[in-house]
Amino acid sequence: MSEPPHSTTAFKTPPPDEETRPVRNAFVPILLMALSVSGWSAFQTLQLLREQQQLETAKVALAPQELAAMKLRTALDQVASATAKLAAEGNVNARLIVEQLSSRGVTISSPAASTPR
Repeated sequence: MSEPPHSTTAFKTPPPDEETRPVRNAFVPILLMALSVSGWSAFQTLQLLREQQQLETAKVALAPQELAAMKLRTALDQVASATAKLAAEGNVNARLIVEQLSSRGVTISSPAASTPR
């Protein structure tokens, strides 16, 4: 006759109690956080370097225009000071020009102040 099957403990899983639970570790979440912060910092650094290079390129490209603008401003200052000098000497047309410029908010430095020393 056949015997009833014996219960073997090899196929049974023990009840989960606190002693057999795996200990949770904070290493993986901290590692992921550190990697994400490092990646973000590296990305931001690369972006800032690219922007710095673009600004330097734009500055170099605008240098000739800046030089031309300074030359033009110097020439206009010379014309304005000569006009102010003529107005101070009594020239009616120069006085009219100086009055029109001052009514529009343009100030002309005195001719004595604009002469090179």
